[in-house]
Amino acid sequence: MAVGLTEDTTPGWRQDSLEDLEAGLLLEAVHRHYGFDFRQYSPASLRRRLNKRMVDEDLGSLSQLQDRILHDEAVMERLLLDLSINVTAMFRDPGFYAAFRQHVVPLLRTYPYFRVWHAGCSTGEEVYSMAILLHEEGLLDRARIYATDMNEAVLDRARSGIFPVDQMKAHTTNYVRAGGTAAFSDYYLAKYDGALFHRWLTDNVVFARHNLATDGPFNEFHVVVCRNVMIYFDSNLQGRVHDLFHDSLVRRGTLALGAKESMRFTAREEHYDILDQQWKLYRKRT
Repeated sequence: MAVGLTEDTTPGWRQDSLEDLEAGLLLEAVHRHYGFDFRQYSPASLRRRLNKRMVDEDLGSLSQLQDRILHDEAVMERLLLDLSINVTAMFRDPGFYAAFRQHVVPLLRTYPYFRVWHAGCSTGEEVYSMAILLHEEGLLDRARIYATDMNEAVLDRARSGIFPVDQMKAHTTNYVRAGGTAAFSDYYLAKYDGALFHRWLTDNVVFARHNLATDGPFNEFHVVVCRNVMIYFDSNLQGRVHDLFHDSLVRRGTLALGAKESMRFTAREEHYDILDQQWKLYRKRT
């Protein structure tokens, strides 16, 4: 498939060097051939990930990588794993979950039924964390959690509910610091090198593919959680995603961002009240 590109069609890439030009062409090719749009991700982060895949495929240039990607879907799948943001843990940033219990749970108690969207859920650790929190607050039966990611491979891992058993000690520490009210080991069965979490935790969870860069709203939500994802986007894509979340939230719904992210200086800043500044919890005004 022949691919053409001008600088205007690839936002964020200055193309000052041959490598920048090759990277821009590769991203445009991926978008046109596979439908995944990484053109507005942070250039510095993308360069590292593209170069890693080039080296791992034993290739000498990004142009060679582009050719391989277009003609071998397995290489594209490996690149997709590289480009996905998969840094996660159960009850990551315990203070966030403590703040969620304090500020958001009382709001959710006012609804007979509510929907939560975990956008960019990766391998699902934070989805299971939310399910456990809502269970302990007596709210899981009222909830429908939509866990989405652009990468089907990580969604499959999330659906399995199996996580490395050697990570359970760290997850348990996070759980306790987050205000957990039971024994964390009550939620999973450990066998060999895996910990299988109980299936009832995801009875009300829907795992589905969704690309924040290209896809639109698909439901109305009382809570949208998207933590430590938008830091990898440029300002234009961040603006698009903020519009998407605003349009997806019900009136007075809650938006939860990562600790390094903020509504400040965005076009949507005036549309939210702050519930917790440190842990980036916001409530939609109208």
